[in-house]
Amino acid sequence: MNATAPLKIYQPEATSAIEMRDFNAWFAEAHILRDIRLSFRENRITCLVGPSGSGKSTLIRSINRINDDVGNYNCSGEIRLSNQNILASGNDVAKLRTRVGMVFQKPCVFPTTIAGNVLFGIRHLQKLSRPEKQTIVEENLKAAALWKEVKHRLQDKASSLSLGQQQRLCIARTLAVKPEIILFDEPTASLDPLSSRAIEDLMLSLKEKYTIVFVSHNIQQARRVADDLAFLCAGKLIEYGSSQQLFSNPTQEKTRKYLNEEFCDC
Repeated sequence: MNATAPLKIYQPEATSAIEMRDFNAWFAEAHILRDIRLSFRENRITCLVGPSGSGKSTLIRSINRINDDVGNYNCSGEIRLSNQNILASGNDVAKLRTRVGMVFQKPCVFPTTIAGNVLFGIRHLQKLSRPEKQTIVEENLKAAALWKEVKHRLQDKASSLSLGQQQRLCIARTLAVKPEIILFDEPTASLDPLSSRAIEDLMLSLKEKYTIVFVSHNIQQARRVADDLAFLCAGKLIEYGSSQQLFSNPTQEKTRKYLNEEFCDC
């Protein structure tokens, strides 16, 4: 199909967890994202793909307002969660970030124990008894597929773990505060292939309880993991649909080229 064919807005059948409506983002004078309209489905994995500089990380970091902490950032439009615009003035950003957790490209463990890392976020939200702490640590390390590997060394420093284990520990810490949505910004970029597959398997299991949005430069990873796919280039949404649709029969020639040849002339 001609590359100039109009973009058909994907209308998900399942309930939307997050909706982005005419969302724009700037850093100083640089217009990074342009009129983004996306609807992320509940209990699905949506992967954002596109060349470097296309705006993927800016988009995902806007969903829990981490970009607010960056100088010269500005945005317009709406991001709706539970039918409320999270960009509206007066919103409690700290509360938002308990509902929308985030795992970064490189594991970010805190200089404390393995157990202490799991409890790091939730202990600031509520007082916990010793049995409650033990339960939270075990439940979330199990959910992050890490319990069997560390159950006998919970008081060891988190930094003693391998990078793949540290990333799963970060996921356990995120799960402990009971988010509704988990954002992954290239979560396997710094990991070896075996650890990467472990994170992929973990995401597939987590979608039963959570809505997942992740950024990846790895097209084969997107093929393996994503239910839905959003292709961005030069700050614009080129195409959005089910992973099966975009890999087998995209409506945009730019999408076909990128997914098959990893080439984009945007």
